[in-house]
Parts: sequence; structure tokens; C-alpha cells
Amino acid sequence: MAVGLAITSTAGGQYNGKITRFVVLSCMVAATGGLIFGYDIGVSGGVTSMAPFLKKFFPEVYTKMKEDTKISNYCKFDSQLLTSFTSSLYIAGLVASLFASSVTRAFGRKPSILVGGAAFLAGAALNGAAFNVYMLIFGRIFLGIGVGFANQSVPLYLSEMAPPNYRGATNIGFQLCVGIGVLSANLINFGTEKIKGGWGWRISLAMAAVPASVLTIGALFLPETPNSLIQNSKDHEKAKLMLQRIRGTNDVHKELDDLIRASDISKSIKHPFKKIIEKKYRPQLVMAIAIPFFQQVTGINVISFYAPVIFRTIGFGESASLLSSFIVAGVLGTCATFISMLLVDKLGRRKLFTIGGIQMFLSQVMVGGLMAAQLGDYGGMSKGYASLVIFFICMYVTGFAWSWGPLGWLVPSEIFPLEIRSAGQSITVAVNFLFTFMVAQTFLTMLCHFKYGIFFFFGGWVVVMTVFVFLLLPETKNTPIEQMDRVWREHWFWKRIVGELNEDRKMEVP
Repeated sequence: MAVGLAITSTAGGQYNGKITRFVVLSCMVAATGGLIFGYDIGVSGGVTSMAPFLKKFFPEVYTKMKEDTKISNYCKFDSQLLTSFTSSLYIAGLVASLFASSVTRAFGRKPSILVGGAAFLAGAALNGAAFNVYMLIFGRIFLGIGVGFANQSVPLYLSEMAPPNYRGATNIGFQLCVGIGVLSANLINFGTEKIKGGWGWRISLAMAAVPASVLTIGALFLPETPNSLIQNSKDHEKAKLMLQRIRGTNDVHKELDDLIRASDISKSIKHPFKKIIEKKYRPQLVMAIAIPFFQQVTGINVISFYAPVIFRTIGFGESASLLSSFIVAGVLGTCATFISMLLVDKLGRRKLFTIGGIQMFLSQVMVGGLMAAQLGDYGGMSKGYASLVIFFICMYVTGFAWSWGPLGWLVPSEIFPLEIRSAGQSITVAVNFLFTFMVAQTFLTMLCHFKYGIFFFFGGWVVVMTVFVFLLLPETKNTPIEQMDRVWREHWFWKRIVGELNEDRKMEVP
């Protein structure tokens, strides 16, 4: 007998409830999972531009940067060992996210968040105490495990806890915390770079323990989501009480019925990774792969990881490059993400994707054009042109921060039915980390060979992804998470694939 799920009793309807302080507090604690991700992105780029850090762990890069004037501006930081330091985290995160799927499905969202915080805490301790490059990379692997578990579970937690009308803003809290993490890391890097004795980088790396401690301790007190309680227990009364508490009303029968139906299907599926490749889940699988892929080929992590390196490439000093990174990646990115929180449930996901894509494309073309015209292989840029480069990088970062940054995590976390939700989110995180690794591992070499053309390369991808979203992503705002299948049935393209299969999508238990 076929197994499927349709929310026919309430299809197209809205659930009762409101945003409550209990939900806000719970989601604020869970969203701090973004802090560990953001802090690592910010701190990695900062310490890899610090001379004492390079001298101790990457002496070849230090020599090229300080002493070899015959090396092109674009090639001074080209080192596979240096990029391995940055990108090793993402291979560990990729593998961890696949294991996290089983933990999240079998034990709930809360335990995965707890594991993520604890692993990141261990990695911070190893990195802060590192005395050779192997210890440094081993610590990065622990950080990767932490980020893998947190990025797999936190967006799911936020999407399941939030009321449909506030799901976008609530989920973007994760990306807001990523921005705050980047901001904090850049500020700390700017301060520690000035410490005499050359050991400031240890503080930068060890301070990752602060957001990890916040997440680990906070996770101990988090409530589990009603979706997870029903999925992992036959006691529906406990889930009902939790649902009443987070919705602020006793009338939760419609939502509870939908959750129970979804859970019954979920429990009947033993191998969600096999299930997700079936035709009826094709739209979700495509988005789980395409969205994180596109998010990485925007080139944002290039800016985040290597902003200090880029600023040094165009002629800034060490301190000035760190300050510029603090302003660009930290302050502006965080402010733009907050704006996205206010707009996402009003304008919708598609409009923000489109506006942000256009803004990023124009900015990348301008940065590439200015560097092509004004930055040769040797020497620097004039202050005026360097300031213009920074301005357009700022425009690029803000465009990403209110579009592909938060929406790249929001949309995948809200489109999967419960039976494949954990597997789907793991695929999203794994693809994200895979291409983050590939971009991080190849960027410095690409910068050396493509030079200013690297910005045109990523700009071309921004055009492709903007057209993709415009044509193939349906609007998901205000749609209850357990009724999301109807947006695919109503889409001009996807209804050809899932329409007949899901037209009467009802629960059938063998």
C-alpha cells in the first residue's frame, strides 16, 4: 500500500495561536547555534592575516607576504596548507551533518544541539592551545563536528517551534546570530592583533569557547519541539501540552492532528535517505542541493574568510585590513540580516532572493572592474579607488545578508515533510559544507590565477541562481510547515512532477 501524507482536513487553513514569550526565549537560545558558525567564519579570516600566526604555522606564506616583492599581489597567500586550515572544518562538518540526521530523527533536535555545542567547545580548547599545525587542524575537525550538528538541528528547531506567520523571521534569527558571531570575531581579531608578543591569535581562537558554552548550557534547558515529541513518543498528550504552551492557546487541535498524521508517516519510513529520492519528493531534493550550492557560489565565504587578505591585497596594512573586515562583514552584515527578519514574512522569500541577487551581481561587477583597472600584480591601489572597492564590497555583503544568507538556511528547513525532514536538512548542510570546502580550498589559488576575474566568476553564478529562484522556487511565506506540499502542487513547473502523486495525499498506514 502506498504511503503518503496529505493535510486535507486543514489544507489551506491557518492554525490558531500567537507568538509567545516562551517561543521567543527558546528560539533565542537555539539560534545561538549560529554564533559558533559565524564566530569561526570571522576568526579564521582574521588570524590567517596575522603575521605571528603565519610565521608560526605557515612560514612559507609569511615569507612571501613580508619578504618576496616579486610575488604577485594576487598570489601572496596561495598556500594549500593555509587553505586546509580554513577548509578542514567543512569536511568534518559534512560528515558530522549526515550522522546528525540519525541523532536528530531518533532522539530529537535538542540532543543534536547539545552535541554540537560540546564538540565546538572541545575544538576551541585545542585551537587555543595549539603548538603545531596538526593540532590546529585536529581542533578544526572538532569545530566542524560542532558546526555540522548545530547547522543540521538548529534551523529545524526554529522552523518547528515558530508559528507559520513568524517562521521566516524566527528562522532568520539563526543567520542573525551568524552575523553577530562574525562581528564579534572581527572585533576580537582587531584587538588581539595589537597584543605585543605575537600571541593574540591564541585569544582569538580560544574565545570560540564563549559562544560554544552559551549554546551547550542553553541547550540543557531547551524544550523539545512538538514535532519531535510526537515523532519519538506515543504520548501525544505531552506534545499537546507543549503545543498549547508555545502557541499560547488551548485550541491547537488542527495543528496537532497534522503533526500526528505527519508523525505516523515518519515512523513508517525506516530509510529516509532512500525515501527522499522518490519522485514525489523531487522538488524538495532539488532545492536541498541547489540552494546551498548556490549560496556558496555567491562567493560570500570568500569575502568572509579572506576579507582581511583581500584588503591586504589592495594595499591595506594588517590593522587596517582587520578594521575594514570588522565594518564590512560584521556591522553591515548583521544590520542587513536584521532588516531581512522584518521583511521576510511580509515581502516573501522570492522577492528578497531577487533583490539581493541583483544587488550582489552589480556589486561584484564593480569590484572586479575596479581591481582590473587599478590593481596590477605589484604595488597597491590609491586610497580613493581602494575606498570604492570597500564600498561595493559593503553593498555586496548587505545584498547577501538580506537574501541568500538567511534564506539559504530558512527555505530548506521549512519545505520538507516530517518523514524526510531530518534527512533533507542533512543533505542541505552536507552540500553547503562540501561546496564551502571546495570554494575555501581553491579560492586563494583561483585568486592567484583569475586575479580580478574571480569576482566576475562569482557574479556569473549570481545571475544563474537568481533566474533559478525566479522560475522554480514557489513562495512559502505564511504556509504551515506540515501543509507545505501544496505549494509544489500549485507551482507551474513542479505540479507536472508531483501533482498526480500528491493530489489526494492522505495518510495510508500499511
